[in-house]
Amino acid sequence: MAGTENGPVLQFAPFQSSVDAGFWHELSSLKLNKLKTDESPISITGFYTPCSNSQVSSHLTLLTESLPTDEQQTETSRGNRNKCSVPGILYNTNTLEGYQALDKQSLIKAEAKKIWEDIRSGKVEEDSSVLSRFLLISFADLKKFNFHYWFAFPALVLDPPATLVDLKPASKWFTPKEAESVSTCCNEWRMSSLTAGVPFFLVSISSNSNATVKPLKDFEACQREGHKILFAFYDPCHLPNNPGWPLRNFLAFISYKWNIKKIQFLCYRENHGFADLNLSLVGEALIQPSQAWQDQDFVPNAVGWELNNTNRGKRGSRCINLSTSMDPTRMAISAADLNLKLMRWRALPSLNLNMLSSTKCLLLGAGTLGCQVARMLMAWGVRKITLVDSGKVAMSNPLRQSLYTLEDCLNGGDFKALAAVKSLTRIFPAVEAEGVVMAIPMPGHPVASQEEEKVLNDCRRLCDLIQSHDAVFLLTDTRESRWLPTLLCANANKVTITAALGFDSFLVMRHGGGPLSTNDEQMPPEQKDSKTRLGCYFCNDVVAPVDSTANRTLDQQCTVTRPGLAPIASALAVELLVGILHHPLGISAKAEFGNSLDSGNSEQPLGILPHQIRGALSQFSQMILVGHSSNSCTACCPTVVSEYRKRGMDFVVEAINHPTYLEDLTGLTELMKSANSFELDWDNETDNDDDDDDCVEI
Repeated sequence: MAGTENGPVLQFAPFQSSVDAGFWHELSSLKLNKLKTDESPISITGFYTPCSNSQVSSHLTLLTESLPTDEQQTETSRGNRNKCSVPGILYNTNTLEGYQALDKQSLIKAEAKKIWEDIRSGKVEEDSSVLSRFLLISFADLKKFNFHYWFAFPALVLDPPATLVDLKPASKWFTPKEAESVSTCCNEWRMSSLTAGVPFFLVSISSNSNATVKPLKDFEACQREGHKILFAFYDPCHLPNNPGWPLRNFLAFISYKWNIKKIQFLCYRENHGFADLNLSLVGEALIQPSQAWQDQDFVPNAVGWELNNTNRGKRGSRCINLSTSMDPTRMAISAADLNLKLMRWRALPSLNLNMLSSTKCLLLGAGTLGCQVARMLMAWGVRKITLVDSGKVAMSNPLRQSLYTLEDCLNGGDFKALAAVKSLTRIFPAVEAEGVVMAIPMPGHPVASQEEEKVLNDCRRLCDLIQSHDAVFLLTDTRESRWLPTLLCANANKVTITAALGFDSFLVMRHGGGPLSTNDEQMPPEQKDSKTRLGCYFCNDVVAPVDSTANRTLDQQCTVTRPGLAPIASALAVELLVGILHHPLGISAKAEFGNSLDSGNSEQPLGILPHQIRGALSQFSQMILVGHSSNSCTACCPTVVSEYRKRGMDFVVEAINHPTYLEDLTGLTELMKSANSFELDWDNETDNDDDDDDCVEI
């Protein structure tokens, strides 16, 4: 040990750090959800306790609650004997290069200046924890769960350094009576809710050997009483020949504040939560105050970057990887949310991830479109997905339908709805997926009397499913299978998205709100007129849906499309839903075109919200169209919805069994008669014309 003419130089055991995994998880969440690209310093809180083991020193620990939250208390946590609070500052960078480029000398000097200012201003006497300020720099690699970090515990450099006069176990320094009294008063100090977290204090011993513990601000009063005074601190160090790191700044404070040259100090340590005077140390140090301290602009030099024990005890950064210690499901959720949360940093700050994760989506059809839509929904953060399908996975499916494999095709094939849920869970364990094996009753497919009860049960079940979900996707293979869901969605005023495929063309559209909705007050005035209500999938039809599967060749029975078509249509369908959910008017939002937005409209960060998107791969083209509702629509017009509300399932059965019923009900039959009559009249006129070239076929 080096020394001076007055004795050996007093050496201090460096502070050691410990970071709980919860701190890194909380920092990741704070970075993604609040800080984003902001690199401003963050006030944090560390915790330490007096050493309580003769073999191991206590560490300064960071926990989940070390980071600020919306419910953060204005004062540091006190009154907890297991958590003595220490203020700190965190610099978290956006890149590893930025982390490595930080000016570490300037950072530690800035923190040392704060300590020095707190000493000179008298703040230390009110809150002694500021003597142990700490600094943490970090870079959080949220893709790989790597966290690079380095602690500094700024300590003011004493010039000349303090010299050690004496250092021995406290039990050998005190008389037996003093030792008993010191133990008692220190235990009371530690047990009090007001003082348990105060790490620096005075131990005052009167002439009759009675000891009391006092706050630092009572020093002069104790001195006037002629008491023997020890400057005590919670010592995290366990070494028998060295005091812990907090004593360094404590000595600087004592010397500056009271100009004391010979300082007696108590390194307070414990055993099982109570004062242990055999482990605690009492020492005496000589301090030679520096004349430079009187200069108002002077700031002492500082040391304190933590040693890296994995790097042969040299100063250096640390890195921890939490990927192996994290729960796989939790990791999957964090990774899945990463892209969405990064989108909110710059591109979409108003993106409502909580709304997306809680939206319940019903997918009718688990084929080519259903598989793609389900995966796109999960990518957008939707977690609640129900798939309805009555079919089984065929050998031809896995290449086109992304949720299935050859294994699902064996032994006659698994039900698509159930196999899809199993696949979704493998892809993302946190998804709340359900599969429903059920056929959708269809107009034009008459029901035998012995099957009627089963069909009615299917109708009721479909109605319950639609009522219990927020959004419905119509993704079935046939036109007629979309009729009943369209009717039920119009009746319940549910967000409804249709996606349909041709060989090289597609349609994606959102249905308008229900005609008898109770939410009409949310609809813009110009849309309250039924003529401007957005139409559904059937509004342009002049005939009722019929059996489209009879007398079809193999290529007509299967969904034969270009392979790239389904992913395009599915992506647009999901994007359309996200747009509806984020639009202020939701399902009642009017149709928009590419040039329909102006700067005066309310913010729509996701862009326009169209009604219909039609695309053709043969031309690599895409059109945005709008179609208003029809008063003769067989699925969503007021007449049909009113009749369904009046007659319930009897209405549905009649629509299924009688092909012309819907046309008669909605007036399409009369419309066709009028059209035919007009054609006949026109033909009669042209037959009397001498110029046959004027004939026109209607």
